[in-house]
Amino acid sequence: MFPYMMFDPTYILLIPAILLAMYAQAKVSGTFRKYSRIMASRHMTGAEVARELLGSRGIYDVKVEMTQGRLSDHYDPRTKTLRLSPEVYQSGSLAALGVAAHEVGHAFQHDTGYGPLKLRSTIVPVASIGSQLAFPLLLAGLFFNIPNLALIGVLAFSLAVIFQLITLPVEYNASSRALEALETGGYLTRDEAGGTRKVLNAAALTYVAATIMAVMQLLRLLVLSGLLGGSRRRR
Repeated sequence: MFPYMMFDPTYILLIPAILLAMYAQAKVSGTFRKYSRIMASRHMTGAEVARELLGSRGIYDVKVEMTQGRLSDHYDPRTKTLRLSPEVYQSGSLAALGVAAHEVGHAFQHDTGYGPLKLRSTIVPVASIGSQLAFPLLLAGLFFNIPNLALIGVLAFSLAVIFQLITLPVEYNASSRALEALETGGYLTRDEAGGTRKVLNAAALTYVAATIMAVMQLLRLLVLSGLLGGSRRRR
């Protein structure tokens, strides 16, 4: 069985998603690098803009701090902390302002009780556990010929797929809020906003790729478990 699994033809289902993920990663890296060289006319760093945007909405309990790692920027709703990578925290580029404002967009979502963000935060623990248990359960179910165990593995992975599907509107909404806040606040001119929009669109493509990958992986697990295409014999 295991040699078969290593060369399982269902891997072909993942090829389009893998190619898209590679393209998305290259796109976001190239676009961020390009617009990291172009400074915004306001001459403010990502950290300064983030703090002003938060203050403009009366949000003063969110900390803005620097974290290590490239493009490691994120908002932690549990601690109300907005963490920016050095190249965003310290820079006043179009790319830095876009990324900083995007994370502020998540803080805006949290402050207003944005439904999809609350739902995503709720399912994070179960989605994480599900993605970790899915393959061991599926393999054990196939190896020991226990269909119900394989089914549990597929259902566990479906939680990760649901997480990815919820993530898409959350990320797109945060980017929309970011661009609106930057433009209405006068942090970007119309021409500058075009460059920042390209950075955020490239970043959004990585989430689309991750979602497609998760969906195709779920389809592959359904085929392996026999839930699609009929039952498979144990090998």
